[in-house]
Amino acid sequence: MTLVRDDTTSLYEQLATTLHDEIEHGVYEPSGKLPSEAQLSERFQVSRVTVRLALDRLSDARIVERKQGKGTFAAKPRLRHRLDVLRGLHDSIAGQGARARMALLRMEVCDVPPGLRHAFAADVPRCVYLERLHRVDDEPVALAQTCLLPDASSVTFEQAERMSTYEVLEGLLGWRITDADMSVTAVAAPDDIATRLETGKQAPLLVLRRTSRLADGRTCESTVFHIRPERFDLVVRSGVEARFVG
Repeated sequence: MTLVRDDTTSLYEQLATTLHDEIEHGVYEPSGKLPSEAQLSERFQVSRVTVRLALDRLSDARIVERKQGKGTFAAKPRLRHRLDVLRGLHDSIAGQGARARMALLRMEVCDVPPGLRHAFAADVPRCVYLERLHRVDDEPVALAQTCLLPDASSVTFEQAERMSTYEVLEGLLGWRITDADMSVTAVAAPDDIATRLETGKQAPLLVLRRTSRLADGRTCESTVFHIRPERFDLVVRSGVEARFVG
């Protein structure tokens, strides 16, 4: 496409629109990498300043992302995980058509870790601990650290490896989950978490804490998810009965 120089729309806006259209049509697949500023400047016969302004606009709109030392890439589609629905993170990702995969890194019966201790009654000192790494398009996006009631010790590593937590609890163990509490905070990535998620040390992460209960009120599962925020929106839908309270 040739930019129209006497148009009322600025050159950088025309360039941004052109690049957006090309991204939408998959021109830069499979890597998603756009040409360099110099290459775009030469192709469209505009200054580097015009190219930079166009890329700034696309970056502000989350259409592209700039990676230091690597270039500019078409941003990958953002995923949504609803907090008002009892659904596992893996199932939520896969249900949006994303190429989702989870790897079970660790499974053992142990003392309830300090970070999950608050969720369980005092008479539940031990748990079945699971650690899973969630990937989308082969990129790590979330690390889940889960504690289950000790009754879940009958679950094998192979079963936990191929099934989500809620599938294990309801499908294998026959537990009926009635409700869950969830909260979201933000942290700077601890070194060990940053290594697993292949992100920078102290990079911002979302932390989703989930505690699920059975019909008798007992906590049956508690999970802490560390999530890379550039791929996820955590959302809640309000019903018609929702109201503002002054």
